[in-house]
Amino acid sequence: MTASPSDGGSTAPPAPVRILLCDDHAVVRAGLRALLGSAPGIEVVGEAGHGEEAVTMAAVLRPDVVLMDLQLGAGINGIEATRRIAAAGPGAPHVLVLTTYDTDADITRAIEAGATGYLLKAERPEELFAAIRAAAAGRTALSPPVAQRVMAQMRRPRSALTDRELDILGQLARGLGNREIARALFISEATVKTHLGRIYGKLGVDTRAGAVAVAKEQRLLP
Repeated sequence: MTASPSDGGSTAPPAPVRILLCDDHAVVRAGLRALLGSAPGIEVVGEAGHGEEAVTMAAVLRPDVVLMDLQLGAGINGIEATRRIAAAGPGAPHVLVLTTYDTDADITRAIEAGATGYLLKAERPEELFAAIRAAAAGRTALSPPVAQRVMAQMRRPRSALTDRELDILGQLARGLGNREIARALFISEATVKTHLGRIYGKLGVDTRAGAVAVAKEQRLLP
């Protein structure tokens, strides 16, 4: 029987996209909750203040999308939390990174960890809403500056590290400073700085910590 306008034959609205927030700043979480509360079709179902909590809550609440910051203070960072959430298998929530960090290393590590999207906190609310809906549908969502960096990184050939650069990278991983590295390898501090510049360029990073993190990801360290 065909439904008439008077007998309630209209279709039900789609279920809202269920969001889990993960940020170590309570004020940021409150601001995001208020912002997302104004968006139709989006519902915040939980908040996590650190990585381990996000992993646990994602398994319990089964949200559609986890909005993940990268730097989370104590405990595991957003990259590791993303990796654990994504590794839960079929039906795992999609992870949308929302951060202020846009270095090549951060972007690469997040995507390799299983993030569906990578958004910067400077984006307009409408862009955030659209990215959340895209992530919920399993589509990649990238801020324009992030997309540009990804494309540039894909087009840029990566040079292999030399034996000396690998030596210096190993010393970095031990936490040594430039002077200590120079003494350990019997070279000058100026030479250490020169090699560090080349290492940063090849790995697409701009900090010592970033170089060590990427080296571990790429299994360049013993």
